[in-house]
Amino acid sequence: MPASSGFSSPGLAPFRYRDFGLFQLARFFIIVALEMQSVAIGWQIFATTKRALDLGLVGLAQFLPGILLFLLSGHVADRFDRRKVLVLCYLGFAVCASLFVLIAWRHSASVAPIYCVLVLLGVVRSFNGPVTRAILPQLVPEEHFQSAVAWASTIFQGGTILGPAIGGLVYALFRGPVVVYAIALFTAFAAIASTLMIRAEQPARRREPATLATFFVGIKYIWAKKLILGAISLDLFAVLLGGAVALLPVFAKEILNTGPLGLGLLRSAPAVGAAFMAVLLAYRPLRKRAGATMLWCVAGFGVFTILFGASHSLVLSLVALALVGATDMVSVVVRGTLIQVATPDEMRGRVNAVDMIFIGASNQLGQFESGVTAQWFGAVPAVILGGVGTLLITALWAWGFPELRNADQLVASKV
Repeated sequence: MPASSGFSSPGLAPFRYRDFGLFQLARFFIIVALEMQSVAIGWQIFATTKRALDLGLVGLAQFLPGILLFLLSGHVADRFDRRKVLVLCYLGFAVCASLFVLIAWRHSASVAPIYCVLVLLGVVRSFNGPVTRAILPQLVPEEHFQSAVAWASTIFQGGTILGPAIGGLVYALFRGPVVVYAIALFTAFAAIASTLMIRAEQPARRREPATLATFFVGIKYIWAKKLILGAISLDLFAVLLGGAVALLPVFAKEILNTGPLGLGLLRSAPAVGAAFMAVLLAYRPLRKRAGATMLWCVAGFGVFTILFGASHSLVLSLVALALVGATDMVSVVVRGTLIQVATPDEMRGRVNAVDMIFIGASNQLGQFESGVTAQWFGAVPAVILGGVGTLLITALWAWGFPELRNADQLVASKV
């Protein structure tokens, strides 16, 4: 991983490495594409069916393939050239975008074809997640890794800010999703081009036979490391209960009385807060009391989720969602640094595959949970009850995982 002479600031150290910059550029393109699609899909489905439950099914359709394939996807990330696997994943995202274009162009009155493509999208995500996480330590040395995780999160959130805003604006201007999906398609091709320029060396790894034991290495490793288990399971249950993103089309249309552009702003707000926090952590990494800081921030995530659920003001809702994103980012950086630094490279794909199941459960399965509870109780009670649940989970994990509560520095020797 040769370093360039620029970016002398310590906070910008990861960008001294050319391949890190190309990798993050590709990630930015693909995130923008996926987030644009998310806004268009959510608005298109809710405008067609008028049911909150159908928004929840969007998450479920993408989560189920990950549950079925996570052992295989982790093994693929450890066994094959990670750059080539990334290119194939980005090509898969482009195929999904082209199918969305075709569905929207035909003006189908049924949402069933959309769900079929979402399942395919979930398959691609199940392979993309582990390899994206596993390749990062090949691009920067360990001494810059916490900053690299923070910058990776910043770029992710930048795409999450820009993508929904573009998606909502284009949807409103062109009165439909066709152009949104078309732009997402071309953006995916830009991600492929950037990835093909990466020259990351494939480290020499011991080739393990594809046995049942090797497939389950990631699960065994995380179960043995109680600090890592506590961190990723806390994030799982907190976001699973406290996620409000799936219901944003309902809030935009029925509670805040705004349109696709307003929905884009709401989808972008958590990313604005998260990006600000990620930049702060890149320049001021957590040096001590990392576990307690994570617990307090997850509790804040619950509080601000409740505030959003109770709000009937667009401005207050945007502020609350920005604070939701900022507090969530702390747990993202803590969890990501712990897993990547402490895990040997030869099993990094499988460990990250397990972590991606936790993340997928908190995000996609959380969307389904939000849709179901909103269908039962209404959107506002569903979000408020989810925030209360997050606070209860935080208190329970602070008591049940003393390794997490007492964690100090984010270094491998402490794990």
